[in-house]
Order: sequence, then C-alpha cells, then structure tokens
Amino acid sequence: MTDVPQHALDDAAQVLHCALSGDSDAVVDTFDAVVDRSGVVGAWDVAWCLAAAMVGRDVVRGGAWTLEFPGIDDARYDKRWVARFVSAYANGDVPTSEALFSAAIADGQLPDCLLTLAGSTVATLRHRAA
Repeated sequence: MTDVPQHALDDAAQVLHCALSGDSDAVVDTFDAVVDRSGVVGAWDVAWCLAAAMVGRDVVRGGAWTLEFPGIDDARYDKRWVARFVSAYANGDVPTSEALFSAAIADGQLPDCLLTLAGSTVATLRHRAA
C-alpha cells in the first residue's frame, strides 16, 4: 500500500471523531481545512486512511480482491464512489483511486463522496464492534 503522512492519520482520526458524534458539519469542516492546508492530495490521504480503517490496513496486500456491494448500480453517485474507492484501496490500486477523486471533483461530487465515506467508515467500525 502507500504510506500517508502522520498529519493525514491525525486528520482521519478527527474526521472519525466528528462522524462518530454525528456532526456532519464538522466532518465537512475538517476536510475543508485539510484541502486548505494540503490540497486535494491531503484529502486523498485522509480518504485513503478511512478506507484503511474500513478494510483493515494491515490485512490487505493488494491483488484481485472482489467486494460485494448489492444494488450498487442503482445507488446514488456518492455510494457508488465509496464502493469503488474502497475496492481500489483493497486492491492497492492507487491510480484508480486518484481517477475517482478527479471524476468526483469534475462532477462536483467530492464533498458528498467524502462525507459518505466517513459515514460508511463509522458504520463499518460500529458493526465490527457489535
């Protein structure tokens, strides 16, 4: 996989803290601060950390992983994006994850996608803890 800077891990922890408390405005504000400080690359780093939290950073070695997302073709843009981004993470496919970011930016959907990624990560962590 790819290493991310410590500040990205700290930012991801802040995003998760805000998402766990149900404060979507604070999640958005945290991502905005990341983009102001580090640009889209910083937001990608944080998103990569969130995907790692969902999938398991130390478990994935890349390769041909297939993730099941029933009904994904009929899902909203942000949910399809999250499924594809997490799949890219699971397969160690950085170019695809970067292309997804570029497409979401071009489509004006990146903020919604990142918010959905944060919510999905929290839901996954809660499910695992139950």
